[in-house]
Amino acid sequence: MPYDPDRHHRRSIRLHGHDYRSPGLYFVTLCTHRRAWLFGEVHDGDMRLNVYGRVVETLWSEIPEHHPNVQLDAFQVMPNHLHGIIELLETDAPTSNAGPALAGEPGPVRRPTNAPAGSLGAIIANVKSTAARRINALRHTPGAPLWQRNYWEHIIRNLDEYQHIATYIVSNPALWSDDQLYMPEREES
Repeated sequence: MPYDPDRHHRRSIRLHGHDYRSPGLYFVTLCTHRRAWLFGEVHDGDMRLNVYGRVVETLWSEIPEHHPNVQLDAFQVMPNHLHGIIELLETDAPTSNAGPALAGEPGPVRRPTNAPAGSLGAIIANVKSTAARRINALRHTPGAPLWQRNYWEHIIRNLDEYQHIATYIVSNPALWSDDQLYMPEREES
């Protein structure tokens, strides 16, 4: 459904006043466009990634190589989404929105974003845009939407929250049929 400003009122889902460059633990979820099952399938509680899922898994795993202020914790690529915990570390080093140039591709694409360099939003935007370019090249669908707009995040505030969220992420394949993200979005008539 195309964006209609009279029906769709986009508001930021970020915590007002929070600096998303601040050190801390963040739980994030990225969903595919229309929750399409693009990254593989769950069989007997085990996630089996296809080539597109392996692209996403690799790019997520490589975040610390491009952002020295990031440490990764639990993460799981599912058929139509990714859950992960990212830790932003204290740093004095300058950061960049741009990821590495890919073999056979032009240099990093800098897309307009409101996310400051080195922020959680800039890191997620880089992963999403790089994954979209690589997967669309494999699918022969240049420019096709791969991800839903934006992403969901939660600032992890204590050890109990962290343990609950990390367990949820690791257990996600076993709980797949009960997951809220299990079903693709339905077209509105």
